[in-house]
Amino acid sequence: MTEKQFETEMKKLESEGVISRSQFLQIMAAAGAFLALGTDKAYAAKSNAKGKIVIIGGGAAGISMAARLKRKLHNPDITIIDPSERQYYQPGFTLISGGVYTIDDVWKPQADCMPEGVRWVKDRVTLIHPTQNRVDTAKSGTIGYDFLVLCPGVKYDWSRIEGITHSTIGAGNAHTIYDPKGCQLTWKAMKEFSEKGGKGVFCDTYTKHKCGGAPKKVSLLTWDNCRKQGTLDNIDLHYYTASKQLYNVPHFTPRLEEIYRERNIPVDVNCRLKGIDTESKRAHFERVESDKDGNKVITPFTESYDFMHFMVPQCAPDFVRESGLSWTEGSLAADGWVMVDKHSLIHTTYNNIISLGDAAGIPTSKTSAAVAKQLPIAVDNLISLMEGRAPEAQYNGYAACPIVTDYGHVLMAEFDYEKKAQISFPLSLLDMSKEQWVAWLLKVYALKPIYFNLMLKGLY
Repeated sequence: MTEKQFETEMKKLESEGVISRSQFLQIMAAAGAFLALGTDKAYAAKSNAKGKIVIIGGGAAGISMAARLKRKLHNPDITIIDPSERQYYQPGFTLISGGVYTIDDVWKPQADCMPEGVRWVKDRVTLIHPTQNRVDTAKSGTIGYDFLVLCPGVKYDWSRIEGITHSTIGAGNAHTIYDPKGCQLTWKAMKEFSEKGGKGVFCDTYTKHKCGGAPKKVSLLTWDNCRKQGTLDNIDLHYYTASKQLYNVPHFTPRLEEIYRERNIPVDVNCRLKGIDTESKRAHFERVESDKDGNKVITPFTESYDFMHFMVPQCAPDFVRESGLSWTEGSLAADGWVMVDKHSLIHTTYNNIISLGDAAGIPTSKTSAAVAKQLPIAVDNLISLMEGRAPEAQYNGYAACPIVTDYGHVLMAEFDYEKKAQISFPLSLLDMSKEQWVAWLLKVYALKPIYFNLMLKGLY
């Protein structure tokens, strides 16, 4: 759906009486506000800076970065290294799991998304040599660079969950939406569960991860499906989080906790999933707490289930750590996230390397909205480096997580590094500490066309 198609669809809803005129104007203004969050309009002043730019990763960050650089450099020399055949709008996986989208709604051929004039090496990186400014690939040999943009996404570390693998997603009715196959299986299982009821177990993971709101969305959509099927009296839902609390952004936490209480979904904190027995449908957890002396206390426990949604622990791709580009100490070190300054997005050791997106070792949520806000910072600072100037652009940690609370409402959480609410205009005219219907329309109708038609083309 393009911008024009989105506007046409909203006008149709207005003409049919589904939405009022004031609601139509509110929706269009909100969509415009989201566009303004990521738009960098300073394309007129192109730079004559020279240098070979290699971008590792052809996802939201990599392709959008290349498109923006194409617009801001007179004669760019840009190479993207990425093996993917398809470009997925991954925020749509949640809506597939809830039956709102189908898989064909959320992907396009990767070749159609590559910016014109950018060289695409359809391969995977095996190692980076940052002191020699070169990259090793699996099949295409060594590729040199002057400047490197590192945005390879995350690795799903299946070795940290016993009893299930990527190839056995769905076994024992245990599902995860972080996969094209997985989100489709989740919807089938969610429908069946909502028709007959049973015990549902939902959990996140203890590593930093993509879209931390996704497991919550699945649990809340499951409840809403059961409500629509009239089976609420036949269900027993439980949510387990590895964190100390359900959500850690104070402006939005009270309402989210209230929703779980209203729906009688207990939330257990400090719980890590260790394994799944798919034959007996039993999930094995560890509760990790501290005693009064500060010593770690680990308590194993097991929960049976009829339907389960889980999250796989995540880390940076192996070649990042093996190339010596990861944090070596602190909370971001364990999983190999790229060692960059959280404001400039420049590597703290190699100042010709910039990292953004999911692999970047910065203390914010890994969301497409965060990438959109990082892009103009990364582009401006890279061009400054190419021109020999001191980088000045600063990223404040902005991220947004549209938490779907039911079919028709979204709690739109926007925040910065300090976990302070960053509510975009005109959403600021609404009480965004509570779920809103307008945010649902943005999530379902606006954000996907913005991604494919604007963000990937360097316009957002």
